[in-house]
Amino acid sequence: MESDLKPLLARIADALERMAPPVRQPVSFAGAHLFRHEPTAGAFHPAPDYPLALESLVGVERQKQRFVENLTRFARGLPANHALLWGVRGAGKSSLAKAAFMAVAAGTADLKLVEVDRDEVTALPALFDELRVRPEKFVVLCDDLSFEEGAAAAKALKSALEGGVSGPPANVLFVATSNRRHLMPRGHDEDRGLVAVAEDAEEDVSVSDRFGLWLGFPPMDQATYLAAVQGYARRHGLKAPDLDRRALQWAQLRGARSGRVAWQFIRDLAGELGQPLPL
Repeated sequence: MESDLKPLLARIADALERMAPPVRQPVSFAGAHLFRHEPTAGAFHPAPDYPLALESLVGVERQKQRFVENLTRFARGLPANHALLWGVRGAGKSSLAKAAFMAVAAGTADLKLVEVDRDEVTALPALFDELRVRPEKFVVLCDDLSFEEGAAAAKALKSALEGGVSGPPANVLFVATSNRRHLMPRGHDEDRGLVAVAEDAEEDVSVSDRFGLWLGFPPMDQATYLAAVQGYARRHGLKAPDLDRRALQWAQLRGARSGRVAWQFIRDLAGELGQPLPL
């Protein structure tokens, strides 16, 4: 009788083992500075170091200085503010955040950057709780943050920044980039009623108030745009007799002047001259 039960018990044990959730391996942040968070698997994927040097960013000197000051304080264990980098597209918000991090992280081994997707904002409270108990310091970066789906994501972010009953984690600094100062969505569902829409808008604005450091990135004027082009050209040894004229024509065709447009022009010029670029 006992021998008859053994195959059945073995099959039951195998089935239960397959149904059990996989055992999570201990997370290691050694060997890399940059990581991307995957909340569904609870994984942290290492990424290569960001290659753009901080001094390569032109026309945002004030923003660079304030952001690096704040980040350096955090790395040293001093009080620092969560940062919101907002402004026109292509102004270098994300590039500044990553390049500044690499510059500051070069002097400390326990400073890490974790990038989260803007569609995974609701997972931030759990992420912050997980990082809270780690010995490292973390900059959590969310690029192009906005709350298109109403107040749910805004409430999750506010909960993460406030930290609940245990308070915000001292070893986490949240940095967001956005095209909008108040992270407002492009539109609300009017069928929900004016009161509900107003409450959602109030929730969104209240989240932006949780950022102690706001850095604005206004549109580039012509002089700053040309300075960016000339700076990139000097850095990479690119020479053209009509550099300014061609750069202005490029911006006119793109309908904008920004650091991104300046860099795209430099890439085009480098390709024309047959010279490689690092990015």
